[in-house]
Amino acid sequence: SVFYAPQYLAIELGYFEDEGLEIELINAGGADKVMSALLSNDIDIGFSGPEATIYVYNNGQTNYMINFCQLTKRDGSFIVSREKIDNFTIDMLKGKSILGGRAGGVPLMNLEYVLKEAGLTVGRDTEGFDVLVRTDIQFNAMAGAFVSGEGDFTTLFEPTALSLEKENKGYVVTSVGKYSKEVPFTSYYVTKDYLNNENISIKQ
Repeated sequence: SVFYAPQYLAIELGYFEDEGLEIELINAGGADKVMSALLSNDIDIGFSGPEATIYVYNNGQTNYMINFCQLTKRDGSFIVSREKIDNFTIDMLKGKSILGGRAGGVPLMNLEYVLKEAGLTVGRDTEGFDVLVRTDIQFNAMAGAFVSGEGDFTTLFEPTALSLEKENKGYVVTSVGKYSKEVPFTSYYVTKDYLNNENISIKQ
């Protein structure tokens, strides 16, 4: 994702090497999968929304995760419509369905926050709400599902969002970050044991 350009630049410009770190970047496909890889010792450092670390801590894990560096401070996703909409406002989602991502993930939580701040009620699969926010489609499959007819709107990151627009399969109408303001959206984290065993000190 273009959203993580600072990380790619840091790798290519040798900033990680300057700190004695040799990086192998692996795309696990979502915070839940990153956390699974970290817990199974398949990776050393996790990078995703910080919600995964909170869930692990709340479950009583003794070797819990420690977030040690934040990369992004806004939601980097965009709302994509099936039709071009000039002067889009959030209340235009009333009576519509939107693909929101994984339940419990930062992108979904930010989206629901934005909807509620706009005075809209959110539902998942029952009546009596303003917006149906779907969480039944995997994060990596949302663009394909939207193109195949699922949902009236979807949330997508770049470059996927504009790719759909170039193919006339969707239109970017707004960014979620515009409405959700600043938030610790993604961070790096390690297990407590890794931090202690590597004798890593964290600069405050």
